[in-house]
Amino acid sequence: MNKTKETVVTAFALFSLFFGAGNLILPPLLGFNSGNLWWLVALGFCISAVLIPILGIFAHAKLQGTIFDFGKKVSPTFSIIYSLLIYAISVSLPSPRTASVTHEIAVAPFFNIPSIYTSIVYFGLVLVFVLNRSKLLNIIGKFLTPAILIILVAIIGVTLFSFDFSFGSLVMANPFTAGILEGYQTFDAIGAVVVGGVIIISINLKNKEASYADKRTLIRRAGSLAGLGLFLIYGGLIITGALMHGSFEATINRTALLNGISVKTLGNAANVFLSILVGLACFTTAVGIVTGTSDFIKYKFSDSRNAYTLTAVVGCVLGVLMGQFNVAHIIAVAVPALLFIYPITIVLILLNIVPNRYASPKVFKIVVYTTMFFSVPDFLSSIGIEDFSNFFTKWIPLSSFSLGWVIPAIIGFVIGNLRKPDSNAV
Repeated sequence: MNKTKETVVTAFALFSLFFGAGNLILPPLLGFNSGNLWWLVALGFCISAVLIPILGIFAHAKLQGTIFDFGKKVSPTFSIIYSLLIYAISVSLPSPRTASVTHEIAVAPFFNIPSIYTSIVYFGLVLVFVLNRSKLLNIIGKFLTPAILIILVAIIGVTLFSFDFSFGSLVMANPFTAGILEGYQTFDAIGAVVVGGVIIISINLKNKEASYADKRTLIRRAGSLAGLGLFLIYGGLIITGALMHGSFEATINRTALLNGISVKTLGNAANVFLSILVGLACFTTAVGIVTGTSDFIKYKFSDSRNAYTLTAVVGCVLGVLMGQFNVAHIIAVAVPALLFIYPITIVLILLNIVPNRYASPKVFKIVVYTTMFFSVPDFLSSIGIEDFSNFFTKWIPLSSFSLGWVIPAIIGFVIGNLRKPDSNAV
């Protein structure tokens, strides 16, 4: 495979591994509620759902290891706890959510069957792909992603060329921060540290002779292409939702809006096209999550194939069980976990892409522990403990937007670097 083709296939695979349930159902409702400030919402959403995740892929290109390498400068103990927490969240929330979305949008409109049957078949197929992971990159990159893109472009294109450019009222207080926080729900920063490892291992399986520099170049180029694709699709879905403001009730939910948009753009065949789109988009993300989790456990158990297989089976069984909850419930349950783990993930990604002379173990410790501390009020507020968080909201900049960790993390980074940089560091 020539380098250009390999880059495109890898970019397609990355796009597809990122683009799952949340990526599909979240942007249209954001746009629907954003009025003529859809562009500001899109900017916020793309910072947390495109920029940070693609920077995570760049960090993987630099490290070329596992998720463990992201936090090892803090301490090995921290890194193993962080890694296990990330994988536990991934297989418990975003992975099952893909099955739940698939049932609600792609199965329930056609077949009156319980969601448990959908989940069993769905995760049975996921398991087949995960156990054949050596073929994963080619199958997803060559076949599944193009099908997803064709349907998405059709929906967005019909909207842009068929609807008047008029917008409704803004129904959110802070559109920019609303976009950022809704971007958390895509899990894509977490996805970056998970599926980035999948890409690294897949490339190593395909081309064992590739040098570190060649793999870094391939991953960076593929990540940039995938990021551009995600940016265009998210922006298109958000403006599509914004242009539909007068077509649906103001209280419409995420999945109903996506269904309605597909009918208005693709006509009578919409349900079929949307079912294919949802099924493919969700499926590839679930495969990426379960594969990444299995790869990590295999690595920790001395490359044991049995550990890989057992983890894949457990991940799929958990997906079946958690997939019985509806999409809205899974999204609501995810909020507290995301408000705590997402800021930590963001700063780990950023610290791993800055030059090493500015990211010593001391800097890692200061920034990460500061971020953890200032993420606690948002976490407590999300589970109903308001008194403690209200104190912080008064005194910490951006706390009222659930971003109180940002300024302290920046200050921590500056303080950690108040020394002469090591001229020998790369």
